[in-house]
Amino acid sequence: MIKAGVAGAGHLGKIHLKLLNQSTQYNLVGFYDVDKDNGLRIEKEFGYKFYENLDDLLGDIDMLDIVSPTLSHHNLALKAIEEDKHIFIEKPIAHTLEEAREIASALNQKGLKGQVGHVERFNPAFLAVADKINQPLFIETHRLAEFNPRGTDVPVVLDLMIHDLDIILSIVNSPVKEIRSSGVNVISDTPDIANARIVFENGCVVNVTTSRISMKNMRKTRVFQKDAYISIDFLEKKSEVIRMEDAGEIEPDDFSMILENAEKKKKKISFEYPKVEPNNAILEELESFAHSIEKDEVVQVPIKDGIKALKLALDVIDNFAATQIEFK
Repeated sequence: MIKAGVAGAGHLGKIHLKLLNQSTQYNLVGFYDVDKDNGLRIEKEFGYKFYENLDDLLGDIDMLDIVSPTLSHHNLALKAIEEDKHIFIEKPIAHTLEEAREIASALNQKGLKGQVGHVERFNPAFLAVADKINQPLFIETHRLAEFNPRGTDVPVVLDLMIHDLDIILSIVNSPVKEIRSSGVNVISDTPDIANARIVFENGCVVNVTTSRISMKNMRKTRVFQKDAYISIDFLEKKSEVIRMEDAGEIEPDDFSMILENAEKKKKKISFEYPKVEPNNAILEELESFAHSIEKDEVVQVPIKDGIKALKLALDVIDNFAATQIEFK
């Protein structure tokens, strides 16, 4: 079993502690948190060993799970790598591209493994249709969240939209050509609502909308490609595939219908509802990393993917800086 430690015991950090403790692939050694009172409180309530000193924790583990605020990722990652520890690091990988690239370089020099916590890659609704997505032409995403003070210290692009940007980059195999974006400050000093239109060099167009002051929660992505429309509901864990083909004399079945246009041309519309296998996405991403370490295989969400997602997110932010709207 891999000896694991956690850096950061906030809301998400406590979830990681619980799952690592449950996992059959990890031995949870303990955790470090800069807030001593919080650390002692969690140790007393859950029994996880609290380390007041990060160096002491690093001396007892094989892998550090970094679930602290983004501003601390770079420092924690470099300390762990210096001590020859593999790192799992929550998104966004770092505060700046320079910091992210330093982490990647340090890992490469040491020959260690690193994975970024882009958890939606392990969402069962996405996994159910990932192999059906082929050269998308248009993608539309909506990630809306009810207000929560936690996370408002960073723009909504880095807080929420980056999830969708990573998914998009994983299914669109092309460089970005153009970005048009806008952001609105409502209650924070940084944008709470953002929209971006991203055009890729292969012609794929993406429209991404994110809000953290919505009246309801929504996490949906719609993918349009030459032969299909694919809907992914990341929140409800549901997927749907609608395909279209020339009908000819084909008779519709229980899962299809025939449409005929004014020129008498018939199209068969078929509906597929892929089986979505329930999982705990966070546990699955952590255990996939354990598998990569034990088998010395490529990780599923490598550091380079975390850097790509961060770069695109920062480009979106830079683009809407000039058009940013602020309610006063």
